[in-house]
Amino acid sequence: MGTLIVLLTVAPGCASNTPAASRPANPVLIMASTTSTGDSGLMDVLLPVFQNKTGYTVKPIYVGSGAAMTLGERGEADVLLLHAPDSEVKFMQAGHGIDRKLVMHNDFILIGPAGDPAGIMGMSSATGAFREIAAAEAIFISRGDNSGTDQIEKKLWKTAAVEPGGQAWYQETGQGMGATLSIAAEKRAYTLTDRATFLARQRDLGLELLVENDPLLLNIYHVIQVNPAKSDKINAAGARAFAEFMVDPATQEEIGKFGVDRYGSPLFFPDAGKKESDLGSV
Repeated sequence: MGTLIVLLTVAPGCASNTPAASRPANPVLIMASTTSTGDSGLMDVLLPVFQNKTGYTVKPIYVGSGAAMTLGERGEADVLLLHAPDSEVKFMQAGHGIDRKLVMHNDFILIGPAGDPAGIMGMSSATGAFREIAAAEAIFISRGDNSGTDQIEKKLWKTAAVEPGGQAWYQETGQGMGATLSIAAEKRAYTLTDRATFLARQRDLGLELLVENDPLLLNIYHVIQVNPAKSDKINAAGARAFAEFMVDPATQEEIGKFGVDRYGSPLFFPDAGKKESDLGSV
């Protein structure tokens, strides 16, 4: 299935208030980001602040992490915000990025219909839950888009020693998290999602949180500046400014507060200055 790419220009009301004389020489910045940062509403909060502070106008492209990295490889994005650590390391080793910073984390959760036909509610092991879903042949909706979420899901199936591909109960959407959640809701199916997107859309879904807090479900986000050698059109200065903004203490504070007023706890946890090994389990 094709990858759904949504290109958005931030509304004029959110554009920079910086006087034209102080705007950057190359004021347009293309950011390719995992869909969860858009679906959760986090970027709706952070991008206007970045624009007002720096004078850049951000054009976000919300896709799976795999598709975002492809855009970076082609020189079609300036900066990436991703949650696929294994693929990110390969991206950096191949010379596609010049800097990678840890920004934040949250976690993945396994959700499904209230009736829970596979009987997985409350299980502590995500792989154990996957085995039960397969044994019950309960419908499971996969993103199937090589996103960070999709990569984690495929790794969990492999760890569970289950090959779901080709099974009637295993269905791929080839779409982002929001669309995949909607399809799972329509089919009363199970799916793997990041917690932030689920909480932001929970009221409209009618699906239940069934499995959480497995260390394998840790969801880590990094910001990567695309190597300007990829194209003379890469906005290296803008990418650097955005990367620095994402790890700035003030931004990290906003990340840590995001969602608290609505959900009682943050949707993301700030991690600038840490190492992945510092995060432990969820």
